Formats: sequence, structure tokens, C-alpha cells
Amino acid sequence: MFLSKAAEREGRGDAPGEPLHVASRLHAFNRFELKYLVPVEQAAEIRDELAERMERDPHSPAGGYGVWSLYYDTPQLRFYWEKIEGLKFRRKLRIRHYGDLDGVTDASPVCVEIKQRVNRVTQKRRITLPYGLARQLCDGRELVPHSAKERAFVEEVLELIVRLNLRPAAITGYQREALVGRDADTGLRVTLDRRVRGRDRDFHFGTRTPENRFTVPPHLAVMEIKVNERTPYWITDLAARRNLHLVRVSKYVQSIEAFGLAPRSVFHIDEADYPPPSSHGQQSAQDAPMKAGAQ
Repeated sequence: MFLSKAAEREGRGDAPGEPLHVASRLHAFNRFELKYLVPVEQAAEIRDELAERMERDPHSPAGGYGVWSLYYDTPQLRFYWEKIEGLKFRRKLRIRHYGDLDGVTDASPVCVEIKQRVNRVTQKRRITLPYGLARQLCDGRELVPHSAKERAFVEEVLELIVRLNLRPAAITGYQREALVGRDADTGLRVTLDRRVRGRDRDFHFGTRTPENRFTVPPHLAVMEIKVNERTPYWITDLAARRNLHLVRVSKYVQSIEAFGLAPRSVFHIDEADYPPPSSHGQQSAQDAPMKAGAQ
């Protein structure tokens, strides 16, 4: 099934300053990440240039696939502020769905994921559950059926939600194209995310006609380079030749700030700083509500 395969490929209140360190080997991996802003009109050219040295992710169809994430946070947006303040250990809890949102049911597979950063290393741990069980765990705050090897992770998620009083904060969505390294670059993964949008309400993935809005200017895509150790020289050379901007962007932070849930920070991607090639016929993020779904 495409959704579970895409998820598999993607997978490869405590007091301030007292984070939980709970180990789990279930779908766990560490990576370094670099992010660049890419003009959408260059994205196809960059993808084709990357394809000369990389393979298209076998689970990424032509045109890419949708990625939708529901982020949880405290009423005071603790996880948001940990990112802004640059804590060396920080994390986020989210439910993630791969593919089109049309026809999402309680039986649809989703990932419950803890993404955390330890110094410069990004770590992800996740399990795959039917959407109904994921909501029962994260929204209903109930222990759900799980295997023995999933117990530590499920209990960590539930403890985190109950103790910190986590609740849905924002949904993000985008269209992703993915490439994977070959030969000496087998640990390399590059994704190109366009049409980055989201909402701060109607948190069910199956909501009919939700009003999503652009949270990153629509003429920009986000290119993420994910490596196990070091970035290949030819990747940094490509970025330099194309004058790409290395940024510290978080799609969750963008959503929180775009909807006025927190003041805009130094990390915010503002259209005034990255004007489109031509303003003719373009709508601003505030004027462009979009229906859900990965088109």
C-alpha cells in the first residue's frame, strides 16, 4: 500500500530544562538536516540535476505525494518556544499522514511520531497506527492496543500528552518530491516541498473543505538535505551555483506565526524578504485560502 510504504521510507509537563530521555528502537534514526529556500520555477531544474547523481524515491510518484502533519503543543506553546530559544534538546509530537486527504477514515494508516533534536542531530521515533487509534491515543489520552516492542514508545507518548497537557496546535501540509542517494551516497536523502500550507483549526484530517492557507510564500519551495554523516561536496556546490539560501525554517513554527499564535521570530520566512519574480496574478498568503488535499 502506497501510504505505508511512503511512511516507511520517511521513517528511515516536564519542567523547563528537564526533558524526558526515553530510548526506543522502534523506527528510530538519526540524521543531520540542511534546509534551503528554492524558487519554485527552479525546483524542477534542481530535481533533474539531482537525478543525475540520485534515484527517485521508489515510493515517490511523479509529481510527488502529500504530507500532512498535526502538531501537538502545550497551551503555552512550549515546543514552539523551545525551538525559538534554540534549546539543545527539544522535540515535537505529531500525527502524520502520507498521501491525499480525500477519503481519510479511522482505518487509514498514520504515523504517531516524536521528532527531537539533540545538539545538531535530528532523531525520529514513530509507530504506525490506524487513524482512529492514533486519535484515541493523542486526543482521547487512552492506552491503545500495541505490541510488546511498541510499549515503551506508546507509554512515552501518553505520558508526554497527559503530563504536559498537550493538545492540537496546527496542521501543516505540502507536496513532496523525494530522491535518495546511490553508490557512495546511500545515506543521502533530498526532498523538495512545495505549496506549504496549513491551518490552526479543524484538526481532523478528514475535515471537509477546510480553509488551509499558505504559510511559506507560494513561489518558494523548501529543499531539505538529510545525511547520516557529511553532506556530499556536489550538493553544496549545487546550492552555491544556484545561490540558494540556507535557512533555519520550521514548518510548524511558520504555521504558529502565520496564524498569529505567536509573534513573528527571526526564523520567520516573510514574502517581503523573498519577493516573487513578478507580483502579477499572485495572491498573498493572507488572500489565498486553499482546500485540503495533495494535488
